[in-house]
Amino acid sequence: MSSPTKKLISTGTKWEKIAGFSRALRIGQQIFVAGTTATSKEGTVGKGNPAVQMQFILDRIENAIVDLGGKLADVVRTRIYVRNINDWEIVAKIHGERFRDIKPVSTLVQAQLVGDCLVEVEADAILQN
Repeated sequence: MSSPTKKLISTGTKWEKIAGFSRALRIGQQIFVAGTTATSKEGTVGKGNPAVQMQFILDRIENAIVDLGGKLADVVRTRIYVRNINDWEIVAKIHGERFRDIKPVSTLVQAQLVGDCLVEVEADAILQN
């Protein structure tokens, strides 16, 4: 019996190279998306705006999952980190808009984040097909 093939996704950010990690990976029917922030090659997207950052992050997570053969509906767990706990409600509402019918388990905590990042999100998915 052979082990499942590991497929990796990279966005080429400096953090991936520095820390030696992948944006996302798929092993068998499972997809794991690393802590994702609102950063691009040009810098931080939505500086000072947690809502803009959350939208960007969820788009990036969805794209990674799709690139690995899944869909947002396959997400079973999210972990949300906010720099300022007062941003929890706007971030949670945006999460709720995207996951209203999916209802993954989720955790939201305050954390010290890198640079200008106000929000960071991780996601795990199990392909249902």
